[in-house]
Amino acid sequence: MPSSSPKVVLAANGVFHHFELAHELMNRKMLGGIYSTFHWGRLKREGLDRQFVWPFPWVHPAQIAISSFVHIPHFLNRYVDRMVCCTLDRHVVGALPACDAYVALSGSGLASGRAAQRQGSVYICDRGSSHIRFQDQIVSEEYRLWGLDRRVVDPFFIAREEAEYEQADAIAVPSSFSLRSFVEMGVPEEKIQRIPYGVRLDRFQRVGEPPADEFRVLFAGTVSLRKGIPYLLEAFQKLRHPHKRMRLVGPVSAEMKSLFPRFDMVNIEVIGRVPQSKMAEYMSTSHVTVLPSVEDGFGLVLGQAMACGCPLISSTHTGGEDLFRDGVEGFLVPIRSSEAIAERLQQLADDPALQQRMSEAALHRVQQLGGWADYGEAWEKLLKQMVEVRNASSALTSTGS
Repeated sequence: MPSSSPKVVLAANGVFHHFELAHELMNRKMLGGIYSTFHWGRLKREGLDRQFVWPFPWVHPAQIAISSFVHIPHFLNRYVDRMVCCTLDRHVVGALPACDAYVALSGSGLASGRAAQRQGSVYICDRGSSHIRFQDQIVSEEYRLWGLDRRVVDPFFIAREEAEYEQADAIAVPSSFSLRSFVEMGVPEEKIQRIPYGVRLDRFQRVGEPPADEFRVLFAGTVSLRKGIPYLLEAFQKLRHPHKRMRLVGPVSAEMKSLFPRFDMVNIEVIGRVPQSKMAEYMSTSHVTVLPSVEDGFGLVLGQAMACGCPLISSTHTGGEDLFRDGVEGFLVPIRSSEAIAERLQQLADDPALQQRMSEAALHRVQQLGGWADYGEAWEKLLKQMVEVRNASSALTSTGS
């Protein structure tokens, strides 16, 4: 395969952002195919040609189906999580076609990454969050701060992913925060590639306006300790406004349900999951979207909110610094700071003109980001560069022998 058009194979346990990458590679005539632990009935909604989608649905769909009806004990669910990644990994070892590059979601590519390298391919580990050990440490610390003593990440996956980081030719991460976490944990910076995610501009756009007689605050995502929800609840309590309202949109974790009684929940709606079309409506009709995460590799909701003209308040652990400018489209705040969030909420509530300027700036900024096209372009550049280096190294080795 000419180095100008490398053939790339992907693997992911589920969907995540990998199908957006697959679309971009397909548009560039670079996609060999994508393995997933979901079945075709679920994957066809991603819009890829069937010839490029290779399902391996023998564990993951059953886990999801069973958990929707009954509670799966933690120890058993942890074992099944291991099976999901490891069975996909072993399957790809035996099925991987000839390719120039293999990109696997972290946790899913240890054996298959080695197999790809043995056949002369570049192997890239794609990590959507911070370094897994960093993630475990900071989120476990958050649990302890709220009186919940538990280990967040299975030690099996910490050992497995760190072996993948070592094995891979490169590690792709979505944000400057994620990159810093890898460097902090001792991974050479030159091995890490930062490629921020995009936003589906066809699915997220402004479809309404926030009301003039009410100040609306939105959180979108999993309502959990990892997402910093207690600090948002504390900040909202401090906000002074006669007609304030906050909506928490997304699945609610068990630990947050147990913590809700500690907070004043007046004027707060816990809505649960909604379709993307409804989410766009909530974003369009809110004065601000807040993402106060303690650990979040890249908050996709940030770009989605911007596309709906909604200003942002985001912690520095979300990838927000890679998407918007502090004080222009929104505000960046430290993690675990209800005071900083409350100050910025109050600023927006007291200054409707500022809120409107940030709304317009967010709409302008997100158009400049180019949806997922810039993400695909960055991957194309990286893949071509790495394949060219690998080919040149192989040629030198062959000549030397």
